[in-house]
Amino acid sequence: MRIFPILTAILVAAVIYLFVFQRDVLLSFRTDESEMPQMAAQPAPAAAPDQNSAPMVSVAVLPSTAQNVDSAVTVRGETRATRQVDLRAETNGRVISQPLRKGATVRADQPMCEIDPGTRGVSLAEAEARLAESRARVPEAEARVIEAKARLDEALINDRAAEKLSQGGFASEARVASATAATQTARAGVAAAQSGLQSTLAGIQSAEAAVALAEKEISRLVIHASFDGILESDTAELGSLLQPGGLCATVLQLDPIKLVGFVPEMAVQHVKLGAAAEARLVDGRRILGEVSFISRSADKVTRTFQIEVTVPN
Repeated sequence: MRIFPILTAILVAAVIYLFVFQRDVLLSFRTDESEMPQMAAQPAPAAAPDQNSAPMVSVAVLPSTAQNVDSAVTVRGETRATRQVDLRAETNGRVISQPLRKGATVRADQPMCEIDPGTRGVSLAEAEARLAESRARVPEAEARVIEAKARLDEALINDRAAEKLSQGGFASEARVASATAATQTARAGVAAAQSGLQSTLAGIQSAEAAVALAEKEISRLVIHASFDGILESDTAELGSLLQPGGLCATVLQLDPIKLVGFVPEMAVQHVKLGAAAEARLVDGRRILGEVSFISRSADKVTRTFQIEVTVPN
């Protein structure tokens, strides 16, 4: 009953022996059989193959051309506005302009919010009047300085004359002393006149500063857009009270836009400024841009580097 398994095992062992130890004989036998019809068709017998030559093996050949392949770094990120600014008030007052609604397109230097001027115009007029008054005092102060210098010159002449007469015995010591005192008084008068002129010039500078401050305060009454963009929020409502630092509006610049992502520390060396970048949005669209920023320091927690890609919107 067990004769068939034994015969099967002997047959399998023989086949394995032929494939392992007599493989060259089997391959040569197969080659001779495949060439027999071709040799019969030839009119003259072909030369017998060399028994010592290696068997022929079929191979597949695929032509290839060398080309440069760019290595890509895949990053997950988000879209952001290129510029965003919160327009805030620099002075206090009630809003007297009609509001603009969010989503509206604005242009650079377009008025966003206007504040009630109140008494600021009166303050400017008062500062300008003080400035004009201070400037009118300059000629008078300069004339006083000239007059004081003339008196000093006269006192010096009298002092020198009294000194010479005293040396010749023609003038008393009292006269010499009187001339010297007059000279000192004249010098004090020159110093006082020059001080008055400096005070007048200082008054002019103070008045000019007051005028500049009043003009600056008036210029803060109208809040302008910093660049072309789109309103992210409504501007301040008519009649609302704005304090310094109060929000007037938020403006975004969306052309171009920024794609912000974070690259692992091991791959940041493969990202270069100006390199081409392709992004796939959540809706499936693909957009092209270039790398415009690479962070020089890694995040302390994730150890990733922030990169930005600028894309035309």
